[in-house]
Amino acid sequence: MISAFVYRDNKFASANPAPASFAALRAEPGVLLWIDLSEPTDEEIKLVLEDTFQFHPLAIEDCVTDSPIPKIEDFEDYLLVVMHAVSIGEEQLETAEVDLFIGKNYLVTFHRQPLRPLQITYERYARQGIVVRGPDRLAHALLDQLAESYKPALAALQHELDEVETDALQNLAADELFPRVVALRKKFSGLRQIVRPQREIATELAQGKTKLIRPLIVPYLRDLAEELTRMETQANAWGDQLILSFRVYLNKSSHEANEGIRFLTAITALTIPVLMVGGWYGMNYEHMPELPTYFGYPLAALLTLSGTLAIFWAMRKRKWL
Repeated sequence: MISAFVYRDNKFASANPAPASFAALRAEPGVLLWIDLSEPTDEEIKLVLEDTFQFHPLAIEDCVTDSPIPKIEDFEDYLLVVMHAVSIGEEQLETAEVDLFIGKNYLVTFHRQPLRPLQITYERYARQGIVVRGPDRLAHALLDQLAESYKPALAALQHELDEVETDALQNLAADELFPRVVALRKKFSGLRQIVRPQREIATELAQGKTKLIRPLIVPYLRDLAEELTRMETQANAWGDQLILSFRVYLNKSSHEANEGIRFLTAITALTIPVLMVGGWYGMNYEHMPELPTYFGYPLAALLTLSGTLAIFWAMRKRKWL
């Protein structure tokens, strides 16, 4: 589908003119043209990218072929910027490519699926009375909305992290917690791999090396790069926090296991006097002088009890019981 927005003298003038008029509008002085290709057909791609704007074949190939890596290429008369929007799925982060052709008096955007950042930009800049001073300003607005699209994913990941941390401090079974930790760690890693190249592209645009980006827009692009840097830093910090929480869980589990072993060891130690005295007097020797004595049994019982109490007191003192 082709959507087109016409701005005359920096103000919104009309929407969706006939595709046959694109070339004339592009050549008209004082006109800024924004054309958006959303889920386009092959005929629409040929009409806009090849016939109307005559973009380089390699640029068109980069546009129509999905690329997992953002990129920027300067073709002198226009700038090709490949970026990605992001959303969070059940198991991993999902990305959607957005391609921008930034010219002297036009902006062409290309994407294979409807995207909320594009819709927000439509609503903000495709209405009467709005002022748009140049295609680089429109491009920045769109890139800013793409960066904003990362925030719901960040919020969802933070919520997952809070849940994992809570479960790690409770008695959740390791076979339940470990897969969640691995899955969340994978999402954090994926987010870093997505954000880092976007940040590099924004940083390169903020350097103002291309004539198609006015110095007036550079501070806004620099702020965009800083925002993406903050997101990347936050993802790194959350990844480290996740590992720390899992280590706390492992240490807690190890401590609980040691407590159980220590308790069992203490119980075993308490039986030593009984086993020693019972084993001693249970021997079938023919001559044991203490057996026939009147105090033989009470003495054995007292020895057993006192030995057990002594061990119990020692363990209580060391807080083993």
